[in-house]
Amino acid sequence: MAGSHETMSTRGGSARHGTGGRTVAARSRRRGQSRARPGLAIGTVLLVLVSAGVGWVYLRLSGNIDTFSTYGLSDNRPSGSSKGQNVLVIGSDARTGGNSALGGGDKNDIGRSDTAFLLHVYADRKHAVAVSIPRDTLLEIPPCKLPDGSWTTARSDAMFNSAFSVGQTAKGNPACTQNTVEKLTGLRVDHTVVVDFKGFSELTEVVGGVGVCLPQDVYQKDLNPNRTTRGKLIFAKGPQTLSGQKALDYVRIRHGIGDGSDIGRIKRQQAFVAALLKKVKGEGLTPTKLLPLADAATRSMTVDPGLGSADKLLSFAMSLKDIDLHNTKFVTVPWRYEGSRIAIVEPDASALWSALKADRTIGGTEAGGQKGGTGTPSASPTPTSGSDESMSGAGISVAVHNGTRVTGLAARAAGVLTEHGFTVTDTATASAQDYGTTLIEYGPGQEAGARAVARLFPDARLLAVSAASTAGIDVILGTSYEGDSPDSHDSPSSGATGSEGPGSEGPGSEGSGSQGSGATGSVPSDVTDGARSADDDPCSDLSYG
Repeated sequence: MAGSHETMSTRGGSARHGTGGRTVAARSRRRGQSRARPGLAIGTVLLVLVSAGVGWVYLRLSGNIDTFSTYGLSDNRPSGSSKGQNVLVIGSDARTGGNSALGGGDKNDIGRSDTAFLLHVYADRKHAVAVSIPRDTLLEIPPCKLPDGSWTTARSDAMFNSAFSVGQTAKGNPACTQNTVEKLTGLRVDHTVVVDFKGFSELTEVVGGVGVCLPQDVYQKDLNPNRTTRGKLIFAKGPQTLSGQKALDYVRIRHGIGDGSDIGRIKRQQAFVAALLKKVKGEGLTPTKLLPLADAATRSMTVDPGLGSADKLLSFAMSLKDIDLHNTKFVTVPWRYEGSRIAIVEPDASALWSALKADRTIGGTEAGGQKGGTGTPSASPTPTSGSDESMSGAGISVAVHNGTRVTGLAARAAGVLTEHGFTVTDTATASAQDYGTTLIEYGPGQEAGARAVARLFPDARLLAVSAASTAGIDVILGTSYEGDSPDSHDSPSSGATGSEGPGSEGPGSEGSGSQGSGATGSVPSDVTDGARSADDDPCSDLSYG
């Protein structure tokens, strides 16, 4: 459906008045070509603007920074309960200001975005994780504001990247994308940044190029599948250093590498940003290097007013200077194919969002900024013992379903419930065996009983549904509960090689959560196993889909 968001661009000033600043327009690509992923560099940009002595660039940077209006943000936003911060990064294919020469496309087309990731900076400021959200993900797009001040109605099963195009304007709709991410994750987005073609290209030139590794030769037709001939060789197989237009082509290309999917392209982009960050951090920044880098970065960005001045941007960037390369992770939201589109895998995705909200890393480390600041591994929760007289499930009926491939897990959990006075009406195998986190579903009027059940499953997620089982409360066990079973190590894990589950067919079926989801802490193992660290070798994991 049509909808819009009126982006008011200002230069370091109030978005309300819309005075000053240049307009940053986002326009579409030529049909048939892949779009760029310029937003992928922003995590690096925020991290590298942190060298000592950056204050001297203040005036110049302030002249570069553009902001967008936040009046299109929802009034019903998640609370900011985490001490960490969440930065939404959106890649725009803007054609103004020199961008058209880099990306092609109709200059009169609407603003589009095919790249987005949520960068979570943990409260200890020593860890960070960037979670990519595929452009074709089917989800709910909540109401978004139109230029005339009215609001659209919510849409279900809409493609994620369509949120940025609500309103069909050249400027795009970052507020709508932010609303969508907050709705999806339940996390409050503290800042939103939009990055364009030209800034991405210039950034790679300023750092002297970025090291990449190609699994095969790539030709012009791979970049533009509408070509009738293979064309010239663009990239040769093996390691090489790319900058400018070549770097842009590399992050745009899809068809010439791996299985040709967007998931494969996301993996390659994550490797590129990791290599970029590794190079910048490894070489260090002198004042002569810092100004061009900061200048290119800020000229490519449109930000929310919370980052809309040099002092705000630099203050935030300075808070990130101690984040370690190995502790900077890149992952993709748990997914599976839904036809030609992408579906979010639950409850795995919710487990990931819950971990971020609690400032717990994907590896299970508590990174909430405790005294000492180093974080500690999170122990797996243990059910309350049968000797706990304060726990009573009298009058509460529960059905227990095994959502894993661990034999006998439902019976063991039922035994614990029975010991505490709950009435177990049924034990059975769940319809899917790929649950990473235990899920407690409850019907109308059953919330109090469900919360009592949750005391025995402290890692579980509560979910209200229109109708649960006849018991009114269903416990669907995930592999997070498996660790509490004394003989679980003798049973096959749901994350075992070759296990099958929903979404196991189709290209890229190895996606997070699609083949079972053992967990580290409460984060599914498919997320942790597929993570890339910023210090990884760029030639590692070259399957790309």
